[in-house]
Amino acid sequence: MKFEVNGKPVEVEVEGPESLLRVLRDDLGLYGSKDACEQGECGACTVLMDGAPVCSCLVMAADADGARVVTVEGITPEVGLHPVQEALLETGGAQCGYCTPGIVVSAAHLLEHNPDPTEEDVREALAGNVCRCTGYGSIIRAVMGAT
Repeated sequence: MKFEVNGKPVEVEVEGPESLLRVLRDDLGLYGSKDACEQGECGACTVLMDGAPVCSCLVMAADADGARVVTVEGITPEVGLHPVQEALLETGGAQCGYCTPGIVVSAAHLLEHNPDPTEEDVREALAGNVCRCTGYGSIIRAVMGAT
């Protein structure tokens, strides 16, 4: 299959029912998307596919043929950090870090489409991202402060 990952064309051979998450991690070495629940419940594997946030563990790799995929590595600038990443560091919104990549992808997507979100907007955008360490307050403050 051929698709675009973080702005670069890639081609990988997919056999059977592999998930997009498996291809990103195992074939392309993009380890930012985390493998946590493999059921689409936690959001740790969130990527953008054709501009929409998706749980890459639930997307069959073959369904990404021809798609544009952006991972947390593609959101992070070559030098420094994305404003969401900076804000998460400043507010203590990144603790163990396992959920952080998915939160960064979801939050960056929100801010790209709504640069001045309300708290309700942030909560809605992050509803699919589970964090067991922070209690969400610092994450929500970080996203609102990243605007």
